[in-house]
Amino acid sequence: MTGTGRQRQAAWVPFGYGFRPFFLLAGLYALVSVAAWVWFYRNGGWPLRPLPPQHWHGHEMIFGFISAAMAGFLLTAVPSWTGSRGFAGLPLVALVVLWLAGRIVFFLGNAVPLHGLAFAELAFMPALIGTIAATLFRSANRNRPLLLLLVSFWAADAAFVYGLSEADAALSRAALGFALDVVLVLITIIGGRIVPAFTGNALRAAGASVSLRSRPLLERLVIIAMIAFALADLLAPSAAFTAVVAAAAAALQLWRLAGWKGWLTGSQPIVWVLHVAYAWLPVGLALKAAWIAGGFAWAAHWQHALGAGAATTMILAVMTRAALGHTGRALRAHPSIAMAYGLLVLSVIVRVFGPALLPQHYAAVVLAAGGLWLAAFVPYLVVYAPILLRARVDGKPG
Repeated sequence: MTGTGRQRQAAWVPFGYGFRPFFLLAGLYALVSVAAWVWFYRNGGWPLRPLPPQHWHGHEMIFGFISAAMAGFLLTAVPSWTGSRGFAGLPLVALVVLWLAGRIVFFLGNAVPLHGLAFAELAFMPALIGTIAATLFRSANRNRPLLLLLVSFWAADAAFVYGLSEADAALSRAALGFALDVVLVLITIIGGRIVPAFTGNALRAAGASVSLRSRPLLERLVIIAMIAFALADLLAPSAAFTAVVAAAAAALQLWRLAGWKGWLTGSQPIVWVLHVAYAWLPVGLALKAAWIAGGFAWAAHWQHALGAGAATTMILAVMTRAALGHTGRALRAHPSIAMAYGLLVLSVIVRVFGPALLPQHYAAVVLAAGGLWLAAFVPYLVVYAPILLRARVDGKPG
């Protein structure tokens, strides 16, 4: 290899493409925010005193961790969808600064004037939307409706901040629930494209002759059902009608997932983790329906099945795969990353079902789930920080 080639490979490019800083920040914040939450849980004290401590935790999981992962995905996917130039350099730096500003003020909490907190927190998502919207509209891309979901996500954050200003815990709780439901709709839409596509590619590469059929009616119904669930969960979260909608959405999601034949991907962790992540959608929706219908203790933590299960597992699955593909590496999960997948799934199982199995040890269950979560993201950072910070191995830009 020439000296120039070696220099190119050794270059640090943290802002060379949209996924690089945000996938790194998502992994870092998965550790920092949960470690902070475990500390608050054990020792008391939290930054936002007018609201219950779990509201701070929920906000930082959704509008901190998940929003970083969403930004990394969209800033990478939009150029691929539109055939346009990738987002890099100073615009990317500016977005990172805005995201960091929100995280700083939410850690400082009551030490920051409310108007300052609101400005710092609510600036990031409009900036992200503006960055990708111009490209989507110039190309008349079919993914433009996703912008409405991002606006809804931002509106939920604004409602949370308003709830904070009014010390209205019910409003802030509803805002968190709606924001998570918006994320689930995004997973349903985007996951419905990438999971069968990646599965089919992997099975064909392994020599399997498998056909993953698309069912257009089912594809439409499952998205409609998830939007209906988001609205019902916002307007009447404990109503019998919402339980019916959740159960129907769970059945449709399970039917859809079964058609992707995930059981054939057991030898490929980077593929089967996508199926495991998606499987938490019907599980979480079914638990929600059961909780409303019967108040069963084993269904009480349905939100963690959807947030930590479906959303976080899908995020880890997509980040680990996309970072490899967009840096010129083979799509194979490092053994420690396969272990990370397993640790995260175990963390979710403990958090969702542990309290019902060990009700007298609730605090220990929470701490155990938090420890498993942290253990899952440590190998992600160890393996992927160099991948995300350094240049592509094939010498191409990005």
